[in-house]
Amino acid sequence: RKHLEEVGVLDRRFRLQRQSDATVALPILPGSLAQLDLATLQDTVAPGSSCSLSHIQAPVPSKRCSVKSANDKLVVAVRSLLEQREEVWSEELLGDLPHSWHWHGDLALLGEGSFNQHIWKKMEPEIWEAVALALGVKRLARVGRVSTDGYRTPVVTMLLGDDSWVSHVDNGIRYEFDVTKCMFSPGNITEKLRIASFDCRGETVVDLYAGIGYFTLPYLVHAGAADVHACEWNPHAVRALQRNLELNGVSTRCQVHQGDNRELPLCDIADRVNLGLIPSSEEGWPVACRLLKKDSGGILHIHQNITSRPQHSETLEACLNSPVGNILDSSGNRTNAEFSRRKSTAARNCGKPSQMQCSGALRRNWQEWAESTSCRIASLLLEVHGHPWRTCVQHIEHIKSYAPHVDHVVLDLECRP
Repeated sequence: RKHLEEVGVLDRRFRLQRQSDATVALPILPGSLAQLDLATLQDTVAPGSSCSLSHIQAPVPSKRCSVKSANDKLVVAVRSLLEQREEVWSEELLGDLPHSWHWHGDLALLGEGSFNQHIWKKMEPEIWEAVALALGVKRLARVGRVSTDGYRTPVVTMLLGDDSWVSHVDNGIRYEFDVTKCMFSPGNITEKLRIASFDCRGETVVDLYAGIGYFTLPYLVHAGAADVHACEWNPHAVRALQRNLELNGVSTRCQVHQGDNRELPLCDIADRVNLGLIPSSEEGWPVACRLLKKDSGGILHIHQNITSRPQHSETLEACLNSPVGNILDSSGNRTNAEFSRRKSTAARNCGKPSQMQCSGALRRNWQEWAESTSCRIASLLLEVHGHPWRTCVQHIEHIKSYAPHVDHVVLDLECRP
């Protein structure tokens, strides 16, 4: 066997088979007979043994080849049910099957754009039972587009089963939520792990878009934040968030604020503010600036979807020409000199990137967006506090890509008075 592996002719699709005459059959690749030298092979076997060629009618597949993927099982199950009902299988129906899904415990969440053909409706509920059996789950749901109700509620239809609450574990943190009412993105796991690596001991963190606790919980469970203020306006997400805080034993260190975070009655409390809303969290930037501690400042973690073929890029000049607040003299008149001085100071304090690494070269438009955002935040801080602050781009983290040409990134922006 070792010799056959070394010369590259052992066929790994099939198992070694013990024959009735006590010999062992080793499978070889088709077309490799010409490469075999029986005399050489004879030298590789134990003394007293011999080598010969034989043909096996039904070779046994190897364990790896005999195991069907979940997708293969799904196709077999659906096609079998169609044939039982004397329906015609077609490439069009094959293309209507899901190519991806997410598992949440015993529930499989099928992707958008699957099982849209009218024939599946006629086969309910047997079709969903067959799909669930093939995927090894008890419940099925199918996701649609996110609704425009302001809460980013997913349009999810339960196909099999009545209970839509699911459980998901990421990095030792347990999340429970109603899959028909709340968003959950497995693609954000890299950012959750990054937050888990932060040292937030003694810090107060504000999560302006907490959801069910995607980032709130890593700050509490792993990063060791002393206190977290979690803001969320979706009542279904708030219910899940409160439940998850209890499940993970950190509810005493978190205060939940339900409602519009722009009306949050807090200021001067945060060492960090997490702005985890995409495609843009820009509406929350003024709130974040108000929340930072006046004496020491802090760090903003700003999420954004950036298009790699931008239609418009805000330049530094445009940023500097935008208003940064009205400076009035004792008579209530705007003083242009003081206004210009403060604006120039804000421009000088717009941070330049100190460390920007993301899988090698950082895309140019990410850097442009980061510098523009740094400048905009500096202007907002001047408006809020009445004096210039320094802003410095610490890091840009790439979370994931959306097709085509859209990247979800996080900017770590240090802001100091």
